Amino acid sequence: MSIELPFPSTEILTLTRHILSEQIRLGAAATGDLTLLINAIEFTSKFIASNVRKARLINLSVPHLSPRPLCCIDNWLLISVGLAGDTNVQGEEQKKLDVLSNDIMVNSLRASRKTAVLISEELDHAVVIEEEYKGKYCVVFDPLDGSSNIDAGVNVGTIFGIYKVRQGSEGTIDDVLRPGSEMVAAGYTMYGSSANLVLSTGNGVNGYTLDPSLGEFVLTHPDIKIPPRGKIYSFNEGNSLYFHPPTINYLNSIKYPPAGKSPYSARYVGSMVADVHRTLLYGGIFGYPDDKKSKNGKLRLLYEAFPMAFLTEQAGGIATTGTRRILDIVPTTIHERSSVYLGSRDDVLDVITFYQAEAKSA
Repeated sequence: MSIELPFPSTEILTLTRHILSEQIRLGAAATGDLTLLINAIEFTSKFIASNVRKARLINLSVPHLSPRPLCCIDNWLLISVGLAGDTNVQGEEQKKLDVLSNDIMVNSLRASRKTAVLISEELDHAVVIEEEYKGKYCVVFDPLDGSSNIDAGVNVGTIFGIYKVRQGSEGTIDDVLRPGSEMVAAGYTMYGSSANLVLSTGNGVNGYTLDPSLGEFVLTHPDIKIPPRGKIYSFNEGNSLYFHPPTINYLNSIKYPPAGKSPYSARYVGSMVADVHRTLLYGGIFGYPDDKKSKNGKLRLLYEAFPMAFLTEQAGGIATTGTRRILDIVPTTIHERSSVYLGSRDDVLDVITFYQAEAKSA
């Protein structure tokens, strides 16, 4: 007796096909410029994913000091195979892979002819695209978030947000010093056991996984929705000594709940892309609040907090500083920092309640 097995599905929806179908849905209102820009970011993600996989083999990450002759050679040669020998505007030592990823992003976005202003974590100043290549969008990005974790095999990623140049503007820094709510798209690509690109153009959130055999990002997580409440919290509790009372009180409430309730599980990778990706899929809360040591918070507003807050809200969650909606903040500098709580609606509302209680008792 023979058994008929179902044929595997041949309906593969790639990122390119998906955004083209969205463009067709919008009809005459769509010019195709955003589609081409996202294609440039997709290409960049593939390029960086390839280099992340090979980083250890071709000395693109930090070399371990060892008794090998490498440690005894001139400093310039040690720098050339390991560190880039420079620090970025945040005071963080730049690795070769950081610099390479930044160069890939800047060159690809400029070549797309769809951008006017680029803001990168790795660059002190904005990149204003010359007239010949200028387009009508501004891109803010962290080319390789969590790069210090590469040697440990921890997921890293690229975070990006897209603004449209204001009508009448020729493309200046003022076009990015705007609330995150004015972004037209945001997303991230996570590089790990697979490369996952998560994107929102303001109409929900979709996740794509890179199929190396096809060289394409394939839709694997359509219409991502954060559960209203989760069971996981993701905070760097190594900073507990410096936390303000609302953060401490909230964490105590989920670690030591009333009788009959289960405590939350702690999961903290230390790579924002990895921690937020898990939060989007499983629910719960991610937090990197301001504290007594980092009075304005640690995460950058334009290219970390804004894109992740945009995705979180599009997926049905909430993103707040504890006292205000993140996407309502108007940045004053390109590398401004912010306190961040984001995730499941009910979990973040609980945090806000503790901040409100603190304000009433003050």
